[in-house]
Amino acid sequence: MPLTEAVSFKTVLQRENRVQVPRQIRWHYKLEPTQVLKVTVDAIGSFSAIESFYATMRNDGRITIPKLTLNLLQSKTYDKQSLTSKVLGVRLTPA
Repeated sequence: MPLTEAVSFKTVLQRENRVQVPRQIRWHYKLEPTQVLKVTVDAIGSFSAIESFYATMRNDGRITIPKLTLNLLQSKTYDKQSLTSKVLGVRLTPA
């Protein structure tokens, strides 16, 4: 069953602006690297730091967050520090 509904999860921002989609979600919804997803990223701990973008998943299950989106998220947080290794809420919806 391909992704037909919204799925939310929390993950840590990895190096090179990537987030890992959990294996259980990839297997349950049979996510393919060619499927276009609308990704909404929420910086945990801030009230209005939410940004959306369209992306495809890599073969290893990672999604790269564009630099512009990451800079906008970083500017909306309180301390304006780097978000690398910080917890992010991610929501995947079909495009």
